[in-house]
Amino acid sequence: MLIRKTLIASSLMMVCANATAGAFQLNEHSASGLGRAFAGDAAIADDASIVARNPAGMSKIKDAQISGVVSYIAPDVSVSGLSASNGSDITSLNDNSIAPSAVIPAGYFVLPIDERLTFGGGAFSNYGLSTELNDDYNAGQLAGETSLTTVNFNLSAAYKVTEKLSMGAGLNLVYADANLVRHFGETAFNLPNELEAANLEGDDISFGWNIGALYELNHDHRFGLSYRSQVELDLEGDYSNQLPTMIGGLQGKVLPGELAITLPDIAEFSGYHALTPALAIHYSVQWTDWSDFQELAAYVEGKEDAVFTKTEDFSDAYRVSLGASYQLTPTVMIRAGIANDATPTNSAHKSISIPDSDRIWYSTGLSYSPNKQHKIDFAVTFIDGESVSFEERDDLGQTWGFESHGDASLAAVQYSYTF
Repeated sequence: MLIRKTLIASSLMMVCANATAGAFQLNEHSASGLGRAFAGDAAIADDASIVARNPAGMSKIKDAQISGVVSYIAPDVSVSGLSASNGSDITSLNDNSIAPSAVIPAGYFVLPIDERLTFGGGAFSNYGLSTELNDDYNAGQLAGETSLTTVNFNLSAAYKVTEKLSMGAGLNLVYADANLVRHFGETAFNLPNELEAANLEGDDISFGWNIGALYELNHDHRFGLSYRSQVELDLEGDYSNQLPTMIGGLQGKVLPGELAITLPDIAEFSGYHALTPALAIHYSVQWTDWSDFQELAAYVEGKEDAVFTKTEDFSDAYRVSLGASYQLTPTVMIRAGIANDATPTNSAHKSISIPDSDRIWYSTGLSYSPNKQHKIDFAVTFIDGESVSFEERDDLGQTWGFESHGDASLAAVQYSYTF
């Protein structure tokens, strides 16, 4: 019974911890923004994708517009074994690719009503992840298959209060779906490594809100400030395993479980400055309130008290970016940017399932606008992550040591049509 309860709680905990890892707070909302490492995104308003960053920026779009984007993420995340308290061969812990590639779509519309009032909306994602290790991985209870998909449906309005100041607000419906599989791995019980120790699927729908402001000193200089509220989720799902009855096997039964989590709030300040008619610089500081994420508590049906608690002790994290854009020809604009993306975790709370570290973004992109109606954006980014070493303890008391390194390549294409 003890092993069964621990595995249930552990599986729920891993879904939450991975879903809220700083490395998987998605910024990939547009190709126009990706080309400058999202520097200045709350102030620029290139197109309808401003809905995802600052609703007040919709006031800069004077005609009805739709915009669709597809982003492709190719992670290169590897782990190497450093130690194993059970005497396992540490080279068996090496895996050169634990995160599969992913495609992230998004879509937006903006509809000006008059010179002051604008409505808009979009569907995009702020959080998402996926990692996979082999079913027979020796440290199978720490990592197997972990995925989280979220979709944010947003409706917003902007109002031009004065010639210089615009305000905006939005309502958000967030759908989250999580899937986790953990295997037994190498233990003293001499069971097959690939035996499922935990299999959990869960989802939830919740609501949030966002607000923003845009202040224009003049046509060439403006500042944007936006805030997105936290979103509370209660992930509920079905749990099962393939363990023998003697160590907590469910004999084909399915056990309900749940865990309440809060996706943290986000604030962003951006600036845009046109230095010449062709050249502009822009910058952003994004803050994520990870310090609210201090502890996890998992529950199963029939138990009033939490069957598992874990201290996370995350810290607030900042993302700082700087970029530039240049109007090369009347139809072509080129962009570039760099960003420093900090992790909220510390060495005592890192996990092999989602190894996280500080990252540097290097981005470039361009826009092609053959006329006033059509605009196509392309962008590519390389994310360089640091190598980190850490230890992790599984539910049977075994301690494993790892070194992880994670990079990623991103590409995005976007089409915008102005009516």
